[in-house]
Amino acid sequence: MKLCRECYSIIDEGIIAENCEACCNALDKVEEFAEEIVKAMSVYEFETFNVGSRVWGSLKALQEYLALKGVEYEIKQRFNARLAMAIEKKTGKERDLNPHINVLFDLETFKFNLQIKPVYIYGRYLKRVRHISQTRWLCGYCKGKGCEVCDFTGRKYVSSVEDLIAAPAIKLFQARDAKLHGAGREDVDARMLGTGRPFVLEIIEPRRRFVDLTELERAINAQRWVAVRELEYVDSEKVKEVKMERHRKKYRAKIVFEEEVEKEKLVEALESLKGEIRQRTPTRVSHRRSDKVRIRKLFDARLIHHTGRAAVVEFEADAGLYIKELVSGDNGRTTPSLAEKIGILAKVERLDVIAVFN
Repeated sequence: MKLCRECYSIIDEGIIAENCEACCNALDKVEEFAEEIVKAMSVYEFETFNVGSRVWGSLKALQEYLALKGVEYEIKQRFNARLAMAIEKKTGKERDLNPHINVLFDLETFKFNLQIKPVYIYGRYLKRVRHISQTRWLCGYCKGKGCEVCDFTGRKYVSSVEDLIAAPAIKLFQARDAKLHGAGREDVDARMLGTGRPFVLEIIEPRRRFVDLTELERAINAQRWVAVRELEYVDSEKVKEVKMERHRKKYRAKIVFEEEVEKEKLVEALESLKGEIRQRTPTRVSHRRSDKVRIRKLFDARLIHHTGRAAVVEFEADAGLYIKELVSGDNGRTTPSLAEKIGILAKVERLDVIAVFN
């Protein structure tokens, strides 16, 4: 077997030759590889990196053959250490197990790719207008390709909170994309006001990593439809936290009744509505949610304004309680409901979320 000096020192059989059959001269080309990798890394802001490599094909077969002969030849570990040392020397950056950039090198083809760690930003958003979705919502007919139904936009809705927050972030961080992770979501026709809804923005493949978040906040808030506050850098664990937490919420609803309702009767009905609410998956979302009965708690229901056939009411409830169905009853799928309590058909005409509590 023809081996380079380094491989010969490990395997201890064969002959020393110019072309190594064990590592394909990868160990001799570490400096060359490092130069190419550092050039590719130079377009990114980073402080830490790590190196990994892949062994397959003939190189893996050789390792398995040597293992059968009792020779432990771990070229990956040796190569990774040598390459990391060369990169560290050229960049002055530190090797870390949770790096900003992970270099993955293919020892069979001598090709590599860079895995760029996302940037995560926590904050709260306000949605000041109705009829924009929280996240990008593809057209149900063309699945995003564009058709006459969606006016060839590929979207069910013209814009989204995600688009409006992500666009300035993508520009400032010089990123490939960005994804919004929200603590629940409001209906498309509902506004998110008051304290705002917690979210984490995941910025994908950022070239800039250390942007001043006040600059990002200004750029987002210059738009009319959304605003953000309390921005801070976080790690990926915050995504799980935001998604898993059950946030108690306060809503303000304009309710319209089929006929006039006495104020005293309405106040009494709202008071008696407090407590445990049983909701079967609402008809309007049954096509995309599992059909089951959920038990949620209504903590408060307070009348703000009343004029015969209309009222403004504030509700404070568990996460996951559907307010529209709490009012209408959804043909008996929600019990008790306001319509059931007063004996008059009722529906929510407008809905705002005004607080999401920690």
